[in-house]
Amino acid sequence: MDRLESMAVFVKAVDFGSFAAAAVALDLSGPMVGKHVRFLEERLGVRLINRTTRRQSLTDFGSAYYERCRVVLAEAEAADDQLSEPRGKLRVTMPAHFGRHCVTPVLLQLARQYPMLELDLSLSDRFADLAEDGYDLAIRTGDLDDKAGVIARRVARQGMIVCAAPSYLQRHGEPRQIEDLADHQAIVYRRLGQIVQPWLFAREGQRTQEIMPSGRLRLDDLDAIADAAVEGMGIAWLPWWLVRERIRAGALMTLLPEQRRYPYDCYALWLQTPHLPLKVRFAVDALAVALPKLMG
Repeated sequence: MDRLESMAVFVKAVDFGSFAAAAVALDLSGPMVGKHVRFLEERLGVRLINRTTRRQSLTDFGSAYYERCRVVLAEAEAADDQLSEPRGKLRVTMPAHFGRHCVTPVLLQLARQYPMLELDLSLSDRFADLAEDGYDLAIRTGDLDDKAGVIARRVARQGMIVCAAPSYLQRHGEPRQIEDLADHQAIVYRRLGQIVQPWLFAREGQRTQEIMPSGRLRLDDLDAIADAAVEGMGIAWLPWWLVRERIRAGALMTLLPEQRRYPYDCYALWLQTPHLPLKVRFAVDALAVALPKLMG
C-alpha cells in the first residue's frame, strides 16, 4: 500500500473520530480504512489507535505520529501545489438561497476552468460542522461565533434594504423613519429551529439600530419573501441583489431611501491547517473576486 495515502487515511480517521465517518468522507469502505491503519501499525511495529466496538482513542505513540503525519501531508500537498492546479474533491456547505444564486455559479465556473476539480456541494440552512461533517469549506452570512481552529475570511457584503409593493403602501402608507416600521406588517425570515433575527440599520458614528420585525407571515426562503412582498402582503428586509430587478420593474419600492444599506457580511470558513489546500485557496479567492460584483 502507498504509505502517504495510508497516512492521509489515518489522519482522517482521527479527525472524524471513527473509521465509518472517515470512510464516508474519503469514499472508501470501512474495512479499507481499517486496512490502511493496520498497514501503518504493522510497518511501525506499534499500535496507533485503541479500538473497541464503541469508541476509538489514540495511543501515546499514535498521538505523536498523528501530528507528524499532518505536517508531512501538508508539506507533500504544498510541494504538489507548486506545479499543479486545484484538483480532487472540494466539499462545500452553504446557505440554500445565497448558495444557489451566488456561490454555486462561481464554483461551477471554477470547475469549468479546472477539469481535475470535483465539487460536492450542500445547499442547506443547517449549520454543518466543518470537522464532524467533513467539509473543506463553509459559507456563512451574518455574525460568526468564535470557534477555535477555524479560519474565516469575508468574501462579500450584502447590502440589505427595506422594501414593499406599491399596493401595500397605498393601503398602509409609507414609513418615513426606522421607528415607523413597528406600525407595519413585516414578512419575517426565520430559519427552522432558530429565533427571529432583528432587522439591522447602520447609523453613522453610532451603534447599529435593531428593529424586531413582527407580522403574520414567516418564511424560510428569501425568494418566497420577495414574492409575498410583491403581492402586497407586507414589508420585507432583503438583500439588494435579490430584489433589484423587482424594484427596477416597479413591482417593489425601496423604503427609507435616505437610509444607507446595511452591510450584511458573508464569510468563507475552513479548518486551520499547516498548509491551506490549493483547492480551498482557489475557491476562496474566486468567491472574494466574484461575489462583490454580484452584490452591487
